[in-house]
Amino acid sequence: MKRLLKILLTIFISLVVIIAGLWAFISYRSSHYFDFVTTDKPIEAKYTAPGPHEVSYVEFDADNVVFKNYDVWYPSDIKQSTSPVPLIVIANGTGSTALTYKAIFKHLASWGFIVVGNADENSRTGASSAASLNFMLRLNQDQQSNFYGKIDTDHIGITGHSQGGVAVINAVTQQQNGHYYKAMFTASATSSFWGQKNQLGEDWSYDVTKVNIPYFMVAGTGAFDAGTATDISAQKGQGIAPLWSLNTNYAHIPDSVTKVMARRVHADHGDMMTHADAYMIAWFMYWLQNDQQAGNAFFGKNAEILTNANWQNIRKNN
Repeated sequence: MKRLLKILLTIFISLVVIIAGLWAFISYRSSHYFDFVTTDKPIEAKYTAPGPHEVSYVEFDADNVVFKNYDVWYPSDIKQSTSPVPLIVIANGTGSTALTYKAIFKHLASWGFIVVGNADENSRTGASSAASLNFMLRLNQDQQSNFYGKIDTDHIGITGHSQGGVAVINAVTQQQNGHYYKAMFTASATSSFWGQKNQLGEDWSYDVTKVNIPYFMVAGTGAFDAGTATDISAQKGQGIAPLWSLNTNYAHIPDSVTKVMARRVHADHGDMMTHADAYMIAWFMYWLQNDQQAGNAFFGKNAEILTNANWQNIRKNN
């Protein structure tokens, strides 16, 4: 009996060690996702890696039961900065909060951005993103705040994943402070199929014809994003962000607006914020920090993304 108990105890301890090791690896992989993302071209590789800034974090009470907190990641040397810093607002996907994207926020901030989000798990109307933006604009005018005069209000961007992609479009086109945004990015924005009255409901709808700022949209080729449907009329096989949706949105954005769409190969819905964030950062580096090299990823006949093996179904108008 003692021998059996000893064997069982050994097995139990071994299982605990294995589970703890797996958990530690999963945790490390989540916080260091950039070490596990495959890159194919120099600009993509550059922005997949962490940026040059150390990053700090601060949480503010949102005084709202839905938004809960305003979570802000920012370059630690912001106090020493003689120039204001661009701001990026992040809208959450369904059931997610800002802390879900902690590693993404930190990565963006390491490239010289202030990044803000909140805990709204149903962000689609863009109202919570508007609240995050208003909060940061108030801090920028508050002499008691560490962010006083530190936010470059002429260079503000917005990004979001899934339902957060719907929020991005609505924040830019429907919310009163939408005019502050100078560039936008969406990862696997929920298609307009789901915004119909007989689907998830019309509060999931959006109107990209009102977009008037540079827009970069991406999705994955995996089954959850792509589905099998080829248009909005199909009642079966609708993915979350299928190719037909990207094509339709791209076509409906005015041609006067700089626009780019692409799909990440061998990536699916849950991958898109991590597997696309290098080009997301490059997009914001160009539009919000005037980094001309970053723009080479997207613009001209030799744009890097055009020959990047990680990307397909690329459309752009510049």
